[in-house]
Amino acid sequence: MGFPGTWMTESESVIYRVVPKCACSTIGQIMYYSDHGQFFDGDIHDSSKGLHKWAQDNSQALIERTVKAQQTYAFTCVRNPYTRVLSSFFDKICGIQRNGKRYRGNLVPLLIQKYGIEVGGDDGKQEFDQIKSFRRFLLFTRDTIRWRKPMEPDIHWSAMSGHVATFVANGGHYDKICFTEKFNEGMDDVLNHIQTPHKVDLKAIPKFNESEGHGPKRAHPVEDYFDDLSMHLIWEIYKRDFQLFKYDYDNPGNKMPIGEIDLDEVHAKLGD
Repeated sequence: MGFPGTWMTESESVIYRVVPKCACSTIGQIMYYSDHGQFFDGDIHDSSKGLHKWAQDNSQALIERTVKAQQTYAFTCVRNPYTRVLSSFFDKICGIQRNGKRYRGNLVPLLIQKYGIEVGGDDGKQEFDQIKSFRRFLLFTRDTIRWRKPMEPDIHWSAMSGHVATFVANGGHYDKICFTEKFNEGMDDVLNHIQTPHKVDLKAIPKFNESEGHGPKRAHPVEDYFDDLSMHLIWEIYKRDFQLFKYDYDNPGNKMPIGEIDLDEVHAKLGD
């Protein structure tokens, strides 16, 4: 199994387990900058050098050895499940990707046909009933996660706890789990615990939102997208995320965490 989704600086100053839709572009660029004194020119997910990634064959042995030694500071970052799944819908389903095409080729036509969703026309910019379509997307999300039909769950909307767990189950240990909603506070704590070749001034770091502009703007407050049935589906899919990462299930309008993450609990429950 190894350590999928794990990145490490070339200086081996820090290890990061990527969780999609949780500030991963910005975190990757901060890691890259901390080693090289400049940002990667482009989307950090496209980099093939300057940062060790599990997806790069020549990085795997080094990442595995470093993670299992548990001597290098390791962290990840999570986000409110309500806003994360909404972001996935607008970016991946309604949006045109940076290659100029729809995400995963035939996925959107499948959703239009099987679930009756709308995505804002060919360019994702036409008016459509966002709330109705999003709720239908949620049904699809539940079907992929519960029954793996009509396809395997996608990394952008599968539960965060699943991503976080692979690192623990294979011998890794987190020193910190940051909240996207308290990003500077969390990253500041990470940077205070590590030595980097180049100093990082968080206040001067731009926000690298690689999904911004891909799809239509959200037209309503977060809570408007979630009726009683939608909340039931969200609990079915993301129950563990709410419990482990201390987010407010009862109020979709509250994106902020309602407690501190207990790292011992995370390791105990995800290490099975």
